[in-house]
Amino acid sequence: MQRRDLALAAAGLLIAWEIVALIVHVDVLPDPIAVGVAFVHALPNGLAWHFLVSAWRVVASVVLAVATGVPAGLALGQSPRLNRLFSPIIYILYPIPKIVFLPIILLFLGIAERSKIFIIFLVLFFQILVVVRDEASALRPELIYSVRSLGAGRRALFRFVYLPATVPAALTALRISVGTAIAVLFFAESFATTSGLGYYIIVESWGRLAYPEMYAGVAAMSLLGLMLYFVVDRLQRWLAPWMFIRG
Repeated sequence: MQRRDLALAAAGLLIAWEIVALIVHVDVLPDPIAVGVAFVHALPNGLAWHFLVSAWRVVASVVLAVATGVPAGLALGQSPRLNRLFSPIIYILYPIPKIVFLPIILLFLGIAERSKIFIIFLVLFFQILVVVRDEASALRPELIYSVRSLGAGRRALFRFVYLPATVPAALTALRISVGTAIAVLFFAESFATTSGLGYYIIVESWGRLAYPEMYAGVAAMSLLGLMLYFVVDRLQRWLAPWMFIRG
């Protein structure tokens, strides 16, 4: 996507926000300028710290999910026996909203960083696992046989066939999961913590009716999600450049 298109879209949203704020004219919906001023003032007074804490939690969860979900999905996709063994478990657990496990996770892991990172990891892991497994199992058999006929073993198949074929699918699943991860992060940070953007929005802003600061926190969380989306998009261009070659 072109930067000019993003800038035009952002400008259009800000103009629409300004018009709605002028029409409604209530304290609970400040205009973009007031929110921008609050954002700049809040950055050195805690907002930047909360942003970094939330970014660390999401990035740590993403790294853990990719490091475990991709190999697990490849293993299931390559081995029909393993897939038959674990598919019923995945079938039961995958549709369950993972956020419902948060009280249980808090009981076992406490209210520190581990519980928040783990709940986001849990959401991302299953989405990456299922997508990579399905992509690996859908590879054409003749492609695998042709590579094996050249003397390739299991390690070579993994490196030169399965991994390149499933990287785009894993990154697509990760891109789709970014919004879900941010939503889970907000919920996990809205209680039983003293740091993070969720805490800043709910406790430090909404709790004391500081609406411009609250919207500044929402803007910071939106910015975090947008930055992660751009990072995944850059990774896809780096790891799967053939997807962007136009015939």
